[in-house]
Amino acid sequence: MKKQRIFRAKKYGEPTYQVPRVDPKKILFVSSEAVPFCKSGGLADVSGALPKALKRSGHDVRVVLPRYWSIDKEKYALKIAIMSMGVPMGGRTVWCQVLEGEVDGVKYYFIEHEGYFGRAGIYDDGKKEYWDNAERFGFFSRAAIQLCRDLKFKPEIIHANDWQTALVPAYLKIKETWDDFFAGTASVFTIHNIGYQGVFPSVFYDFLDLGGENYTESKFESWGKVHFMKGGIFYADSITTVSPSYAREILTPEGGSGLAPYLERRRDDLYGILNGADYDVWHPENDRLIPAKYSCRDLSGKNVCKGVLQKEFLLREEPDVPVIGVVSRLVSQKGFHLLAPVISSIVRDMRVQFAIVGNGEKGLEDFFGGLPRSFPGTIGAWIGFNDHKAHLVESGADFFLMPSLYEPCGLNQIYSLKYGTLPIVREIGGLKDTVVQYNEFAGEGTGFKFHSADPYAIYYTVGWAVSTYYDRPHHLARMRESAMRTDFSWFGSANKYDEIYEKALARRAMWK
Repeated sequence: MKKQRIFRAKKYGEPTYQVPRVDPKKILFVSSEAVPFCKSGGLADVSGALPKALKRSGHDVRVVLPRYWSIDKEKYALKIAIMSMGVPMGGRTVWCQVLEGEVDGVKYYFIEHEGYFGRAGIYDDGKKEYWDNAERFGFFSRAAIQLCRDLKFKPEIIHANDWQTALVPAYLKIKETWDDFFAGTASVFTIHNIGYQGVFPSVFYDFLDLGGENYTESKFESWGKVHFMKGGIFYADSITTVSPSYAREILTPEGGSGLAPYLERRRDDLYGILNGADYDVWHPENDRLIPAKYSCRDLSGKNVCKGVLQKEFLLREEPDVPVIGVVSRLVSQKGFHLLAPVISSIVRDMRVQFAIVGNGEKGLEDFFGGLPRSFPGTIGAWIGFNDHKAHLVESGADFFLMPSLYEPCGLNQIYSLKYGTLPIVREIGGLKDTVVQYNEFAGEGTGFKFHSADPYAIYYTVGWAVSTYYDRPHHLARMRESAMRTDFSWFGSANKYDEIYEKALARRAMWK
């Protein structure tokens, strides 16, 4: 590798710092969602921010997405890049159109196929998953590779993400190995959440055109079904996941969701790289969605945000009462079935308020959505996702609760740190890697962590945070300043990805 060059970059509200500029590569980043175009979870945040950071580091990055019905062509000034592109699938050619646009200097391509993507939802209709998701995302994965050929864009790296694009590494090895066009192309496959693996009836396998010899237990077959993620793990040159702790956890039977033995075979090619935060969007000194901006040197704006938060969530406007924020999918994975049995005890036993934003499982939506009626002025809830309210909670709350059963990385705790909203989290995955436990004797740390997946572990840890707020405010102030000075920007993580790209290229060179 050539000697790294250094250039200067400015982070909002903080001193100038250095970002290493790496050997430039051509990278195709393939994802099923990315902000600002479409989002269902954290994958979209990563797919919007990481390519931007890679671009700033000097790489030629292109991102390819499906063009869902919800992506407005006029809003994003999308234009036709390829009028008609043929994608070989299962002995026939599927035709589509390709659009292109640009955001923050990154070029985006959109695979437009009305039959597969002209729908209101990304993966489901709001009630159940689309029956043809195997076809939809198998086609999308093959289309991403065909796009390179039609654009005459020869990527050195194709970076696939989660089960929706897990077939990309497989198609490169199975269909393109002897094609000179892709002779220098390596694949990286990132697992954002191993709980979602893409397992479908075997009837779809012929359409996917992966070859009967690959329908085996070690590759795509799983109990008579087609397993996308397992195939991605087998064929990718390098595999990453979104935090160092999660990389270790998915190698265990408890954390691997059935894939631990297959990941163990690829242990030497598995890396954990912590997700970063997009501080262009999530930073209290430049956030356009909050009522008042502030910094670790002047927190007066945070007090303004807290007042607006309490008013907007119909909480009693008491500036001396701590507010615990929640912005999350309300699902079991996030641990809210553990919070449900004790939240009433928390607000009865402690002088504290809750501001909750989220949606998910109907039972949890009904439970948390009904709490403001039972505890008016103490608990406020917004069922659904609202970007303005999410930013308001991050800026106005004193604490941020994430009681996850497992958390590959988590982004909200990283946002919370920058906003001086101290996280209360379960010590798992990326939460373990990003939050420093409060030391009551030294008055140091950046949050409060508990280990057991137990309702009363949540109860007592919340109590610990609340008692610190009232009884040790000088500790709280010190922790808040430390939290706001932490740096989880994408630049450091992007540089680590470049190291993985080099390793993937070295492994790809050995394939032939």
